[in-house]
Parts: sequence; C-alpha cells; structure tokens
Amino acid sequence: MHLPRLQCPVAIFSLLLAGVASGQDTQPSAAPETQPAQEFAYVLMTTSLGDIVIELNRAKAPITVANFLSYTDKEFFDGTIFHRVIANFMIQGGGFTADMTKKPTDPAIKNEWRNGLKNTRGSIAMARLPQPDSATAQFFINVKDNANLDGSGGGAGYAVFGRVVAGMDVVDKIRYVETGRRDVPIETVVIEKVRQITPEDAKKKIAQTPTTKPGG
Repeated sequence: MHLPRLQCPVAIFSLLLAGVASGQDTQPSAAPETQPAQEFAYVLMTTSLGDIVIELNRAKAPITVANFLSYTDKEFFDGTIFHRVIANFMIQGGGFTADMTKKPTDPAIKNEWRNGLKNTRGSIAMARLPQPDSATAQFFINVKDNANLDGSGGGAGYAVFGRVVAGMDVVDKIRYVETGRRDVPIETVVIEKVRQITPEDAKKKIAQTPTTKPGG
C-alpha cells in the first residue's frame, strides 16, 4: 500500500531536521485571549491502549496550546491514530485516520521552539515539515530524552508545549507495538477522543495512574 508523505520529527531523517527554510508566520486557529487565563490546561487523551493525561503549558507556548485546544474542541483528533512509532525515539499522531487518510487542517502556526521547554521523556511537541513554521495538527510524545530536537547549529528545533502527567505506562505500551513500513504500527493504535478536563480531574487521574521511571 502506498503511504502518503508524513510530517515527521525523526532525527535520522536529515532532510526534515535541516529546517533551514523559513515558513510563513501565521496565527493559531483560536486566539489565545479566548482561552482561560490559567497557566496550564489539561486534556485527557483516550486511546485504544489506555488513557493519557497531558498538561499543556500556556505560559511558555501560548500559540501552540491555543492551536492544540482548538483542534481538541472541534473533536478533530477523535478517530485519528498514532501513525508513526519508533520505540527508542517517539510516538507520533494527530493527522491520519485508520485507513491512512490525511485529515485537512487549519493553517500552520509559528514555531515556539525557543520557549525553554525541552524534548525530554514524556514531553509533547509539534511535528512539522522542514520549514520551521509548518506545524498544523500532528504532534509527538518523546519516549526518551531527545536533546537533538531542541535546535542547534542555527537550525530550528521542535516546539514542546506540554508533558504527560499520567499515562506514561500507556505511552510505553504504544512505543513497543510492532511496526511495519514507515514505522506505521501493524496493529492500529487509535486516538479515540481528546477532551479538555479540569485541573481537579487531572489530579484525580494522576493519583489513579501507575507511574514509570523517567528512564522508561
């Protein structure tokens, strides 16, 4: 089966990590002022392998978080899949349906890679094309520390905008699924839905969820 070209943060693909072409700066689909003023927002990502709770950092990545929450509120992520999984690197999703159809997205957003957040284990960042300001809906969760994605040698990095606060055990289940061509899981891992939750509900989920060591 012919697979479409995918956005990808993978370090081994030197073309995508070169990042020397400048994209057009655009505004997020939802203006930051329409969001509540709290520093952090929380989402519950329900997958076919379990739940993941993600803390989104509005203070450090306001454009990226507003963009992600806009897709969340429109239920864009529901029924998408983790379409690229590399066990010693990251899991990537948010753009394709189970039959590998790419979903239409809103305009690309500005790359907030200089916000001080790092691509460490459990962090969530935006996937993009070689152009720095080309991220739309696809994201990835780092399963190990990936300092090479933070930007160096004049090249733009990949914008981190939050972290997993519960469900790293689920992330680790996903990272070890069997994959085939282009690192696509052989057994489909579905993002069933993504919804905003309150900080109080996030705390409850954290208390109920087993933890994994940072080294994974």
